[in-house]
Amino acid sequence: MALWGNNDAVGSDGTVSLNYSTGVVTGSGTTFGQTGAAQEGDVIRFGDRAGTYFGDAVIISIASTTSLTIGSTAGLSGAAIAGTSFYVSQLPKYTVLDSKYSEASYGTEDSYVYGVSEAGTEATTTSSYKVTHAGWVGVTTYNDSDGNLRVKSETLVAMSGITTGNTPVYGNPPA
Repeated sequence: MALWGNNDAVGSDGTVSLNYSTGVVTGSGTTFGQTGAAQEGDVIRFGDRAGTYFGDAVIISIASTTSLTIGSTAGLSGAAIAGTSFYVSQLPKYTVLDSKYSEASYGTEDSYVYGVSEAGTEATTTSSYKVTHAGWVGVTTYNDSDGNLRVKSETLVAMSGITTGNTPVYGNPPA
C-alpha cells in the first residue's frame, strides 16, 4: 500500500456516523469498497467541504459498503460524528496524525493538506494561496500581529497528475 495516492476527490456519497470507542464508521447511502469509492488505506475526512470539519482518519478495513474501521481517532476533534458528510482523499497518510495538520490541535494555526493539480498551480499565481508545485501541499493560514491574513504553503509531495474536485486550485477543501 502506497504512502499516498493521486486523488484528492475519491467518492463521498451518503453520510457517516462514528463510534469513537470501536473506530467503526457506519454509513448511510455509502459505497465503501466499491470502484471509485473509499478503499483501505485512503483517508476519510469527516465533515463537509464548506463548513464543519471534524478531522481525518486512515481507513484500515472495510467490512461492507456501509461499514469501515479507522486506525485511530487521534486526528479527530472529539465532537460527535453522526449523520455527517464526509469525503475521501488519498493524501499522505503521515499527515493525519501530524498535530500540525490535525483538527484536534485547537487554538493553533489552521493547516490542511490539499491535492493541487498542474492547473491549480497556475491558478494560484495571483492569489494569497500561491503554490510552487503540483502535488500534495500543506497550507497554513494565520493572522499576524496586525490582524492580516497570512498564508504559508509547503510542498509535501511534488507530483503531477493529481486529481482534484470541481475547482482546480485545492480540490474542494474544508473552509
